[in-house]
Amino acid sequence: MLSRSVSALFAFLLIATLSSAQDIPDSVRSAVDVSIAKVKPALVRIGVVWTDYNEGREEKYEASGSGTIITGEGHVVTNHHVAGHATRMFCTLATKEVIEADLIGKDPQTDIAIIKLRGEPGRIFPTAEFGDSAELNVGDIVLAMGSPLSLSQSVTQGIVSNTELVFPSRRFGSLTLDGEDVGSLVRWIGHDAPIYPGNSGGPLVNLRGQIIGVNEISIGLGGAIPGNTAKDVARKLIASATVDRAWLGLSLQPQLKSHLHSRGVLVRNAIAGSPADAAGFKAGDLLLNIGGQDINVRFEEQMPLLNGTIAALPIDKPVDAIVLRDGKEQTITVTPKRYEEVEPQQDEIKEWGMTVRNVSFVNSREMKRDTTDGVLVTSVRPGGPTGTAKPEINRQDVIVAVNGQPVKNMDELIAFTTTLLKDQKDPVPVLVEFERKVARLQTVVKVGIAEPPAPGKDVEKAWLAVDTQVITRDVANQIGNPDLKGFRITQVYPGTTAETAGLKVGDLIYAVDGEPLEAAAPEDYEELAALVRQYKIGTKAEFSVLRGTEKTTIPVELTASPRATREMKEYEDIDFEFKVRDITFIDKVKEKWPADKAGALVSKIEPGGWAAVANMDTGDLIVKIDSTPIMNVDGVENKMKELKDAKAKNAVFQVERGIYTMFLEFEPKWDATPAAGKE
Repeated sequence: MLSRSVSALFAFLLIATLSSAQDIPDSVRSAVDVSIAKVKPALVRIGVVWTDYNEGREEKYEASGSGTIITGEGHVVTNHHVAGHATRMFCTLATKEVIEADLIGKDPQTDIAIIKLRGEPGRIFPTAEFGDSAELNVGDIVLAMGSPLSLSQSVTQGIVSNTELVFPSRRFGSLTLDGEDVGSLVRWIGHDAPIYPGNSGGPLVNLRGQIIGVNEISIGLGGAIPGNTAKDVARKLIASATVDRAWLGLSLQPQLKSHLHSRGVLVRNAIAGSPADAAGFKAGDLLLNIGGQDINVRFEEQMPLLNGTIAALPIDKPVDAIVLRDGKEQTITVTPKRYEEVEPQQDEIKEWGMTVRNVSFVNSREMKRDTTDGVLVTSVRPGGPTGTAKPEINRQDVIVAVNGQPVKNMDELIAFTTTLLKDQKDPVPVLVEFERKVARLQTVVKVGIAEPPAPGKDVEKAWLAVDTQVITRDVANQIGNPDLKGFRITQVYPGTTAETAGLKVGDLIYAVDGEPLEAAAPEDYEELAALVRQYKIGTKAEFSVLRGTEKTTIPVELTASPRATREMKEYEDIDFEFKVRDITFIDKVKEKWPADKAGALVSKIEPGGWAAVANMDTGDLIVKIDSTPIMNVDGVENKMKELKDAKAKNAVFQVERGIYTMFLEFEPKWDATPAAGKE
């Protein structure tokens, strides 16, 4: 649910059990009971299918978190890292009812998201109310509520340890989500109520039964986003799905201890092309006042408050700032712009074998580009069209033109791909121009998804329908026949001429048509099969057999060898990301299936695909999709096309897994399918 770089910092939970009643004063115990009773009906457990992007693919995984219903219409406040990248969400209410939910808005800068339950028209949900987190004091008793480890709603008790918790940058670095430093605006409420994975997004509650925080982190000490911050962001997300903030492009830090002033904050730099750069801010300036508000930042704990002040400046309206430069105060007029996301939403373009995003203003400056035009490659599929181009396109390259046509953004590249591949069955070569740091390169990418080649059929050879092992010297000595060479039958395939002729498991074959066998070591395992392949199909060969102490000769008609796995027809579903093949004669024997067994055998599952999310596994035999019996690979392909054309909300795959039958429910999000296939 989080980027790998911060997953160790985020714990998602809160776990069961209050201290025993005898350890808590009656007055506190009573208040705890009242608080739980007020909030518990509004608690939800959030199950999500969330997306990540890696090696040129959009990967999907299941995870869980917590949330609280804050409006009767069903708006739920939770963490962005719980719901912000979810492609499907299901919420379990306190009543155990499960309801699907939709993402309304997200704010990675504060790690807050709003989702909305899909209730029947007119339904009113139970709610919890926000309290005033500014009233919290160190030592106040708080309750952390949520769904630890995706369990039912639970509660733990603790006290407030710190009302101004920050991550010391020298020790922890920054805490980032989607490129945003969460700590730039948030000072967490530190508390010692135990929280565990799955608790993220759950409420921190005071003894009046009010939300005074949204639990987010666990670093030995729990950390909750202040309720006042969460309430303000939630209100804006519910109203417009976004949070507008002012942006200057200034990088600031607390004053240096060796150069302290009575007020001010130190300017590190102004990003080139930003409002601060245009206004004339310089590295080393001491910012004393902005928009009429004096500034004094000596400690890291003060930085989020200042950043909040700047974020609240009027957008697109000039404001005056006073800076101290070279010992003199001077006034600078700056016009804030609307803040833009650092890392725009990624997408997968299967036809290129890559994941991409638009280039943000900050991205462009970090890459020392003077434009945001182009498409930033975020990952490449090994062996895919982009990855096999010469030269290949790599992560962090920026595609700027295709076939001589400039590409400004992701939508233009997707539109180009759709037009290019219309009515095309085979991949189409495309001349691609891309930037790699300061170099501008060209390559040819064969864009498109190639149809898998029809399986080739091996030349049929004669076959004895048994499995064998070499009679080694050790075995021959142990059975008292040290000069015996050849093969021991380990399996006789049922319904074959070998079985009809009377060959049995344990028979020792030492000659064929009177020709002695020489196999005496494991590496001689091919001798019998190679000898049999020299015969014509349908002819008979006489096998000299030692059965116990009795020698006998058994004539067997040699049949055509069964089709190998590599010869079977395959179908690969690129949207659900699984591959199936027709079943072989050997499959039927191995699994003890009847000769007329039908179905399609799952041969590959891509991690993070819809099939993996539905718990499909390699080796499953698909026998039904919804109510349609599956006879072979063609049946799967036809049914999948039907499901995609109808954009079915779900599909049930009946599979056989060993001795068990399982029903796997696929619940795809069709507007999250590959780029060129979107409408």
